Parts: sequence; C-alpha cells; structure tokens
Amino acid sequence: MAHRLRPVGLDFVETAPLRLVFAREIASPPETVYRALAEDVTGWSEWFSAVTAARPTEDGTGRQIRLKGGTRFEETILAAEPSEVYTYRVDVTNAPGARALVEEWRLTRDGTGTRVQWTWAADGTAPFRFAIKLGRAGLGRAFRDAVTKLDRRLSSTHAP
Repeated sequence: MAHRLRPVGLDFVETAPLRLVFAREIASPPETVYRALAEDVTGWSEWFSAVTAARPTEDGTGRQIRLKGGTRFEETILAAEPSEVYTYRVDVTNAPGARALVEEWRLTRDGTGTRVQWTWAADGTAPFRFAIKLGRAGLGRAFRDAVTKLDRRLSSTHAP
C-alpha cells in the first residue's frame, strides 16, 4: 500500500537522521553524466540494475520509479543544476516504514572525468532505519555497479 512521505527540502540531505554517502570517479565528463541522470530518465533501467522502469512525470517536475521487488516511488525534483547536482524527494512510496527520503547526485569535475557522489538521506521507523543500515553494503555495491555501467554506456555512445 502506497503512503505519502513527509515533504522535506534540500537541507534534508545534510540533516537527515540516516545518511548514506557513496562516491566513485568515472571517465565521463560531468555534462554527459548529468544528461543521463536528469534528461534521460527512461534510460535509468539500462544502467541501474535495481531500476526496472523510470519515467518523467507529464509536467517534467518529477519522476515515477519502479524497482526490482516491486518498490515504487513518486518523486519531485528539488534541484537540477546542469553538470553539478540532481536531487529529488520521494513523495509517495509503497516501502514500509519510510517517512522521508531524498537522493542527491553531486557531480564534480575530476580532470577529464567526474567524481559522482550519491547521498541517500532518509527518515523512518526504527525497523526501517535498521534495515537500511543492514543494507548499506548492498546499496554501495548497487551504486558502484550502476555508475560503472553508466560510464561504460556513456563511453560507448560517444566513441568515435
């Protein structure tokens, strides 16, 4: 059963009771990574294996995401600064115990490539927080695999 989460702002990325931060350097430049994150929403299922479907909302201010296992998210985009940051808040989900959730993708130029940092900021019931802490390693692995696959995908689409 889907439920509405507490609406939080950008500051939640820094103040959330539960924050998981993962980072990885990739060869693709920030502008290319940003386009994949913010503009090619339907392409997420091609490189992030946990995502089975992704689509922007009709008005373009949000996204609808479906994950393996049936978890669904309705999201609102909070920040979209080309080549720098892409942040969204989950407004509605069927994930039990979640109270608030924001994800931030921060891009920093690293030579000719990009340092990609993903912050997963959440609040929820005690069992929810415990489950997320237990799943930290899995989320980190999913992030690393996704960003590596995204980099390969972007490199192959821009190869001469």
